[in-house]
Amino acid sequence: MIRISLDAMGGDQGPEVVIPGAAKALERYPDARFLIFGIEERCRPYLERFPKLAAASEFHHCEIAVRMDDKPSQALRRGRWRSSMWRAIEAVKSGDADVCVSAGNTGALMAMSKFCLRTMANIERPAIAAIWPTLRGESIVLDVGATVGADAQQLIDFAMMGAAMARALFGIERPTVGLLNIGVEEIKGQEEVKEAGRLLREADFLSLNYHGFVEGDDLGKGIVDVVVTEGFSGNIALKTAEGTARQIGGYLRAAMTRTWRAKLGYLLARDAFDRLREKMDPRRGNGGVFLGLNGIVIKSHGGTDVEGFAAAVEVGFDMARNDLRQKISRDLDLYHARRMPARAEMQASI
Repeated sequence: MIRISLDAMGGDQGPEVVIPGAAKALERYPDARFLIFGIEERCRPYLERFPKLAAASEFHHCEIAVRMDDKPSQALRRGRWRSSMWRAIEAVKSGDADVCVSAGNTGALMAMSKFCLRTMANIERPAIAAIWPTLRGESIVLDVGATVGADAQQLIDFAMMGAAMARALFGIERPTVGLLNIGVEEIKGQEEVKEAGRLLREADFLSLNYHGFVEGDDLGKGIVDVVVTEGFSGNIALKTAEGTARQIGGYLRAAMTRTWRAKLGYLLARDAFDRLREKMDPRRGNGGVFLGLNGIVIKSHGGTDVEGFAAAVEVGFDMARNDLRQKISRDLDLYHARRMPARAEMQASI
């Protein structure tokens, strides 16, 4: 049984999307159980519409909700111990839940998660990992917004965490990992990226297979299982891809309704267009995973709909069921155990 804590007040629409989304996820994962945190007078009317979800849930009233425009520092001062976001995270810390899912303010969610759960040993900064649709299926891209700027060691940490997530989600024993760069040549890019590439080549990890540098146009090709970058460029890449998907969808809708012949062509090829729309649907990849914390937290898009929030809940279910945190912890322990003799030898020579 996987126990999922929900911040029912998070997102642009709060319980109007969160509760029906959880109900939809429960249909697909009937052995899930929920702890729902929110303002009772707003949540109860929606919860009463879904008796199966109500039977599989515990509801906890909270005094306040973190606003989408709250600064992280404001959210911590105002929302610690009383907000639905904090209490949903705290349920993971206490062991009452296996994973937390929120569509709330990203900065506040990250700040509260770091404060409440703390980062794992040997991890300086957490990362947000996104599931990326590709021509070959799906890849993982991180960081997409948690850490602006990263040194070589932090990029290596991201690589190990992303590889552990790929094993948990895709069942790949030794995922391929690439570093996002402005070219595939080793002489190109920022010094931090080049240094991370050198260290990854020399490390010979058992948990991942380092592919080398990848460029922006490789993201959709799926040539690697995990793409590693720092949060500034990763977030821009994510938002660009989502915007491009919507742009292409708009072009297709306009083209298919322009003339009666186009409408007829759409009817004849409707199944193909439906499959294309499904593959391009950003909701399918909704649910960024906070990696590097002592607990699993899933960030849903704030403006998502019911289907999108259900997808985020399902990502959390899969991460908890496949022991993501334990896989990351084991990989980090093995890596740093191998580093210690080399570091001691280097310091002795100095």
